[in-house]
Amino acid sequence: MSSRYQRFLVPIDGTAGDEQVLDVVTELVHQHQVSVTLIYVVEVQQSMPLDAELPGEISRGELYLNRAEEFSKTQPRHKLSTVTTDLLQARSAGAAIVDEAIERRVDVIVLAATNRTKYGKVTMGDTINYVLKNAPCDVIVVRLAPEASPA
Repeated sequence: MSSRYQRFLVPIDGTAGDEQVLDVVTELVHQHQVSVTLIYVVEVQQSMPLDAELPGEISRGELYLNRAEEFSKTQPRHKLSTVTTDLLQARSAGAAIVDEAIERRVDVIVLAATNRTKYGKVTMGDTINYVLKNAPCDVIVVRLAPEASPA
């Protein structure tokens, strides 16, 4: 499977799921040299201009991207020949991820998801649904286990 994946797009959000997704990418790589683009999407509310100054969100995104990049480079089976990062501002994270996948001509998007309840139904969220529906490439979703509740 991994030999056909040369260009990975990995959206991150600053949670523990980031490391799990990067572990999965490393497992998929095996012996092949690949490039990975880590992206963080700052979602801008409709009431604000798309290019609004959001220093708190931007600095948080840069921090998460730096952490994820460092983590990816410290993996014992490090075969990620190129790791780049990109911080995006968009109205919708799902649309930004799909647009980035098209622009970069990636082979696969790898992202983390958790189950949520919305209107009484279990869902992985609007972003995951949008990416699964509209991505021009393969999508690998790493569903994270629910947090263990204290005894």
